[in-house]
Amino acid sequence: MISVKSKSELDLMRRAGEVVALAHKKVEEAIMPGVTTAELDRIAEEVIRKHGAIPSFKGYKCPYPDGIDYPSSICASINNEVVHGIPGLRELKDGDIISIDIGAYLNGFHGDAARTFAVGKISPEAQRLIEATKQSFFEGIKNAVEGNRIIDISSAIESYVVSFGYSVVRDYVGHGIGREMHEEPPIPNYRSRERGPRLQRGMTLAVEPMVNEGTYKVKLLPNKWTVVTADGKLSAHYENTIAITENEPIILTMLD
Repeated sequence: MISVKSKSELDLMRRAGEVVALAHKKVEEAIMPGVTTAELDRIAEEVIRKHGAIPSFKGYKCPYPDGIDYPSSICASINNEVVHGIPGLRELKDGDIISIDIGAYLNGFHGDAARTFAVGKISPEAQRLIEATKQSFFEGIKNAVEGNRIIDISSAIESYVVSFGYSVVRDYVGHGIGREMHEEPPIPNYRSRERGPRLQRGMTLAVEPMVNEGTYKVKLLPNKWTVVTADGKLSAHYENTIAITENEPIILTMLD
C-alpha cells in the first residue's frame, strides 16, 4: 500500500531531510586523502544525533538469513562499490570516488539521500560519471508530477544515462519512504515492464540512480551488504527524498 502524506507529515519529513543534508555537508567537508570511512561515519552520526534524530541505517536488518544487521550510520562505497559499503579502517586515496548514503529518522519519519564525491584530484572520466549520475536524478524528477507514472521517472533517468554510454543498475532501485525507510512503490532507474502506479500529491519517494561506467551487472560481497560492479569499473550514486505536489516536486533532503 502506498502512503500519501498530509501537509503536516511532509513538514516532519522535511525536518528529517534537513538533518540528512546537514550530515552530508559535514561529511563532504571531511573527505580527503588519508581519512578513513569510519571517521566519516562518526562525523555523520554525530550530526544526526546532535539534531535529535536516529541513524536510519544502523541496525537495519539484513535481507539475507546469514547476514548481520547493518553496523554503521552511513554507507560508504568506494570506486567500484555500488552501494552499501560498510565503513571501516580503509583510508581514502587521491583519485578515489566515494558514494555516501545517509538516512535519518526524526519525529516518526525518515529522510534518505546519497551523493558521490571526489577524493582529491580525480580523472576527467570519473568526474564525468559523477556529474552524469547527479543530472540523471534531475532529469528523472522533471517527470515526478501528479498524474504521471513511476515509469516516466525511470525512463527519463535511463535515457540520460545511456546517452553517455553508461549503464543503470537493475538489481537495486529507489523506493517510497516515510514512516518506514522502504515503502511502496519501487522506483526502477530503467524502463521496466511495469509502468508503476500513478503519482499522487503527497507521495514521498527516494529517487536514486545508481550508474555504472561499464556493465549494469553487479555482485554481492561475502559480507552480504556491499555491492560491487561485476567488471570492476567505477559506479556513482545520487539520491534525494522528494514529495509529489500539485506542481513540481519538492526535494526534502537539500538545504536552501
